[in-house]
Amino acid sequence: MRILVLGSGAREHAIILSLLSEEAGHEIFAAPGNAGIAQDAIIVYLDANDPVAVTAYANTQNIHLVVIGPEAPLVAGVADALRSRGIPVFGPGKAAAQLEGSKAFAKRIMEAAGVPTGRAARAVSRAEVEAAIDEFGAPYVVKADGLAAGKGVIVTTDRDEALAHADTYLPHGAVLVEEFLSGPEVSLFFLSDGDHVLPLSPAQDFKRLRDGDAGPNTGGMGAYSPLPWLLERFGGEDAFVDLVTRDVAEPVIRQLDAEGTPFIGLLYAGLILTDDGVKVIEFNARFGDPETQVVLPRLVDPLSELLLAAASGHLEDLARPAFADAVAVTVVLASEGYPQAPITGRALTGLDAAAAVDGVHLAHAATAGSDDALVATGGRVLNVVGLGTTFAEARERTYRALDAIGLEGGQFRTDIAAGVVEG
Repeated sequence: MRILVLGSGAREHAIILSLLSEEAGHEIFAAPGNAGIAQDAIIVYLDANDPVAVTAYANTQNIHLVVIGPEAPLVAGVADALRSRGIPVFGPGKAAAQLEGSKAFAKRIMEAAGVPTGRAARAVSRAEVEAAIDEFGAPYVVKADGLAAGKGVIVTTDRDEALAHADTYLPHGAVLVEEFLSGPEVSLFFLSDGDHVLPLSPAQDFKRLRDGDAGPNTGGMGAYSPLPWLLERFGGEDAFVDLVTRDVAEPVIRQLDAEGTPFIGLLYAGLILTDDGVKVIEFNARFGDPETQVVLPRLVDPLSELLLAAASGHLEDLARPAFADAVAVTVVLASEGYPQAPITGRALTGLDAAAAVDGVHLAHAATAGSDDALVATGGRVLNVVGLGTTFAEARERTYRALDAIGLEGGQFRTDIAAGVVEG
C-alpha cells in the first residue's frame, strides 16, 4: 500500500517502523516527519494540519491509507476532508475528536454512556475555579479544557499553585477541576471503525519529569508493556482488557455513534485503578506517546491490515490482535530545560552505537539534520526502545543504549519499569 503518515514525533516513527516490519513492500510517506523518520520513509513537505493540502496530496498521489498521528490535524478536521473524497483515513473526524479536544465534552459523553470516571466541574472564571477546588479538596486536579500537548494538567496539594495553573489557561478558555483519584494508571488503546472495537495490549507510562514521579508533568518520559501485575488484581491481562472493553470502550463508541459523530480511529483510554474500580482519567483520539513505542513492537498481526479495516468499517472481520510475549521498555531522552523551556540546537552523538545494542531501536521525536550531524529541535528528542524476554533484560538494553548517546544537558529518567515484578 501507499500510506501517508501525518506527524513528526516518536509515535509516528513507531507507526512507520511497525508498518515497515511487515515486509509487504509498503511505500511510506510522512509529513512533516523528522530526521529519523527520513531514514525510513519519504518526507513530504506538507502542512499536516491543512485539510485541503493533505486531501489534495493524498488524491493526486494515489494514497491508499492516511494515518493521522497527532491530535492537531484531527481537531482541524483533516480526517473529514479526506473522507469526503473517499480516501481511507485512520483518525476520527473533527466532531468525534472533541473527545480529546475538549475534556468537558469527554465528561459529558462518559456520563451519557455510563462510563465510570471522577467528578468534575467546568470553570470559566477564577471564582468558579476557587469554588470547585474547595469543594473537591486537596490534592487539587486542574486541567485545561482544550489541547495542551500533554502539559495542561496539574496535580498538587498547593492551592496557590493550582490557581496559578488555572490562571494560565483561563484566558484561552475553560478549565476543568476534577476530583483526585488514587491508584496505578494504565493506558489501553482501542481500534474503532465507528461500530466495533478491537483492543491492543495495555501499557503504563510515566508523566513526571524526574525519578520517583517527581517534578512537573510532561508529555511522557517512558513506558513499558505488558503489565504482569494485572494478574494479581484482575486474573490476567485478558480479563482486564475484557472489562475495559465492555465498561468503557464499547459504551463510548456507541454513544458517539448515537449522537451522529462516529469515532473511526484510535481510542486511547487513560485509566486509573482505584479502590472503587477502574475509572477513566481521560480519552485521547489517537495513539498515545510514548506508549505506542512499546505496544506496537509487540504486535504480531500486520498493523496495516488493522488500520485499513478500521478506516474502511470492517473491524468485525478481524480477530483480536495478538501480541508477542516479549517485554518492551522505552525511555525518553529530553533536552535541558524540558518541559518549561527546552534548549534546542544541540548536537546528538552516539546514535549508531545505541542502535547497535541487541534488541534496541530508536524512535526519533525532535531531530533534524543529516545522518552525520543530527541536532535536537524540541523537548522530547528521541525514544530508546529495548525489547527482551524479561523486564531486567529489556531495561538493561535500553539504558545501555542511552548511555551511548551524547546530548549536552540531556535528561532522562532512570527508573522506568524499575518496580515491575516479573510475571
